[in-house]
Amino acid sequence: MITVYVLLSLKDNATYVGMASDASKRLKEHNHGKNRYTKGHIPWKIIYTEQHPDWASARIREKYLKSTAGKNWLNKQDGISGSLPA
Repeated sequence: MITVYVLLSLKDNATYVGMASDASKRLKEHNHGKNRYTKGHIPWKIIYTEQHPDWASARIREKYLKSTAGKNWLNKQDGISGSLPA
């Protein structure tokens, strides 16, 4: 299973959408500065996850969540509403 995840920066409320086979391990990598974009926004927390059976379907969902429509959808989800920047 592949996890599509959304991170929220505790520093400046930036968001990041990604996918990984091990989301917990990937979060540690983000928080240790191993990614160019996320390095400047440490620390991060996971605010949303979804499981997908393969990389192809996970990539489609990741691309959607990065779109304006996907960001709007995320803002409407319970537990996330109010967490994401406008």
